[in-house]
Amino acid sequence: MLTDVEIAQAAEMEPIVKIADKVGLSEDDLELYGKYKAKVSLEAINKLQNNENGKLVLVTAINPTPAGEGKTTTMIGLSQALNKLGKKSVVAMREPSLGPCFGIKGGAAGGGYAQVVPMEDINLHFTGDIHAITTANNLIAAMLDNSIQQGNPLDIDTRQIVWKRCVDLNDRALRNIVVGLGGRMNGVPREDGFDISVASEVMAILCLATSLDDLKKRAGSMIVAYNHAGEAITVNDIGATGAVTLLLKDAIKPNLVQTLDHTPVFVHGGPFANIAHGCNSFMATNLAMKLGDYAITEAGFGADLGAEKFLDIKCRQAGLKPDAVVIVATVRALKMHGGVAKKDLGEENLEALRKGIENLEKHIENIGKYHLPSVVAINAFPTDSEAELQLLKEICQAKGVDVAISEVWAKGADGGIELAEKLLQVLEIKEANFAPIYELELPIDEKIRTIAKEIYGADDIVLTKKVVNKIKKYEKQGLGNLPICIAKTQYSLSDDPTLLGRPTGFKVTISDLIPNTGAGFLVAISGDIMRMPGLPKVPAAVNMDIAEDGKIVGLF
Repeated sequence: MLTDVEIAQAAEMEPIVKIADKVGLSEDDLELYGKYKAKVSLEAINKLQNNENGKLVLVTAINPTPAGEGKTTTMIGLSQALNKLGKKSVVAMREPSLGPCFGIKGGAAGGGYAQVVPMEDINLHFTGDIHAITTANNLIAAMLDNSIQQGNPLDIDTRQIVWKRCVDLNDRALRNIVVGLGGRMNGVPREDGFDISVASEVMAILCLATSLDDLKKRAGSMIVAYNHAGEAITVNDIGATGAVTLLLKDAIKPNLVQTLDHTPVFVHGGPFANIAHGCNSFMATNLAMKLGDYAITEAGFGADLGAEKFLDIKCRQAGLKPDAVVIVATVRALKMHGGVAKKDLGEENLEALRKGIENLEKHIENIGKYHLPSVVAINAFPTDSEAELQLLKEICQAKGVDVAISEVWAKGADGGIELAEKLLQVLEIKEANFAPIYELELPIDEKIRTIAKEIYGADDIVLTKKVVNKIKKYEKQGLGNLPICIAKTQYSLSDDPTLLGRPTGFKVTISDLIPNTGAGFLVAISGDIMRMPGLPKVPAAVNMDIAEDGKIVGLF
């Protein structure tokens, strides 16, 4: 059996100008990055704004497990299948981060015969967007520290600096550091730390911006620190806004690539859904809607994270109204949620499956709370028994949800026909009346409580004294009406990664609250979640190499 990278390397790609032509873009609309990838110019994007929007479909999943769910693979295969059925479908997805690529996950451009290519480029440096975000973030940090060093004219309180440096790698040693050591000429000593680049607010503003001008406004309003009077200090205040926008002038343009069967794909922006808002850029999603009859997009991790943030943050800010949601699950992952060890997942276990399906049922219920129709995609594995597949189908149908088997990893577009046909049927007969789960006018703690109780199934929330004080501070500053982005473990509906399935009787502890005023939300830190991951015992990077002929091995 060929590996994902071997399948990708054997692909015969079409020139990207030919892919662009399929959706009505000319070569003049593109900024080419070689033969097989390109950025779409801002001028071309502006010209398309009068186009009618296509249907918007969100692909999400159950809570992830080491058994694998295949959300990205399913999304890509679904779009391939829609095009095979004669529909005009375009994908909008996130850029992979080098952190998980070299860490535990490997690549993130789909798998098998439902992949986006050139896979190696996309998983590595691609067109440099994340590097630009990293540089812009760290320029702000450097100018902030320089302002303090040069007499501190803004009276910045070094104990109240909220801006961190970032790097697009998993490096736990950088979580908490001290800068400015070595004497007066080396800066003012203070505690600092690094986030992974995809958790940076710069990534968030790039993904939520509607134009270059909007990006500049968002950049300028980002809070970096507070002065001794408790007043916010912004990027505008330290004079970095213009330079930051300049660094992002190309990164803001969506990237166009293709699937193995030449379906157009926009890959742009890459925030994690557990520690950030987890959605690709609005500009890429908007392009997919303007150029396709069906725009297929995804949100990271399970529906309790990415989908909630897509619906309560991205859709609210951008005025998007999804038409349907696809929820991806596997028999293997559900059995793991039911208590089966990874080594035993190949054996039939209907009792564990029935228990694990409770996790899927909660996500189905949650999507219904947004008044959206959903389809369950069962990402099939060879070890799935007929009895297990039948049980999963029956329980989904009992919940009033359509369900389809997806075999896109092994069969590409052909393996997604059943799912595509089910989706088209749902779009035809079921109405979407999208509404967010909470109103912005609610107090900050009530918005957090609503997400925890309605989406996670918690009994309540626990706010630390620091968070209670910050809520008072932010409400006094006029930030009370911002939506909430909860940073939480992806492995559980709760804030405890060991509680699988559908846990009950738990409370969610909020330990910190961080203002992301440029992105337009407040980040609530729950449990032990960290915004800088660490490497596993055996990083994926150990198995990666490149031969003298340029052939890459070990990448996914």
